[in-house]
Amino acid sequence: TSSDGTQSPSELVETAAAAGLDVLAITDHDTVGGWEEATAAALRTGMTLVRGIEISCRQDGRSVHLLGYLTDPVASGLMAELARARKSRVTRLRLMVGKLAAAGIPLTYAEVQAQVAPGATPGRPHIADALVANGTVAHRDEAFATWLHDRSEFYVDHYAPHPAHAVRLVREAGGVAVIAHPFTRSQGRAVPDRLVEELAEVGLAGVEVDHPDHGDEERRRGEQLARSLGLLVTGSSDYHGSGKGNRLGQHTTHPEVLREIEDRSSGRTEVVRP
Repeated sequence: TSSDGTQSPSELVETAAAAGLDVLAITDHDTVGGWEEATAAALRTGMTLVRGIEISCRQDGRSVHLLGYLTDPVASGLMAELARARKSRVTRLRLMVGKLAAAGIPLTYAEVQAQVAPGATPGRPHIADALVANGTVAHRDEAFATWLHDRSEFYVDHYAPHPAHAVRLVREAGGVAVIAHPFTRSQGRAVPDRLVEELAEVGLAGVEVDHPDHGDEERRRGEQLARSLGLLVTGSSDYHGSGKGNRLGQHTTHPEVLREIEDRSSGRTEVVRP
């Protein structure tokens, strides 16, 4: 609930422990607001916790998500950029709600606000949740498929940094940058290889290859690209609670890769171990 999930950070950690996982990464969109609560829950449950963020970026009209693992939560450059993005998201939501309401879709901005937890990063999933809450649709997926997708007439863009700039900020913050699910088409066009190559030149460390939205072809492509560029191969379930059908732990990162991520970080933010 610090960004677009449906569980609190502590509930997320408890769900991971109940699923038999021993390591969990928390990477909310454009915020580290869930770290403190997740850390306390990890220490309580015996979970190893990798703290990070997922930065929403944009390049040539394409949505690109960048994971920053073990970043310094007070790094001025990165925190300022994330604050700018969150402020832009609020304006964007107001505009989208206005367009939806003008088209006769029953929705108010107050209903959307009610779905955003205090201090959370606002996003389209909160519009979807408001539409579910007022009975207009049955599930988030229906809202996205009908009105909230990137090519919808109701879509409004928001500020997002270029991914190369975000990679530099993650590195300045002592973190390790990994491009998230680059070949999924669920959020628009897939990321071209040339962009991954450009990001590798400015410090990208890894490619998220094992992901629910990647099929066999995409995984082979990711592995070949990572190998050719000397990048780490990571995996994640991209779990969002009931807001997305992904099963927690269905894709994971190899322990040796996690150790490499730790080695490459500055150490300003450490992995939380019980």
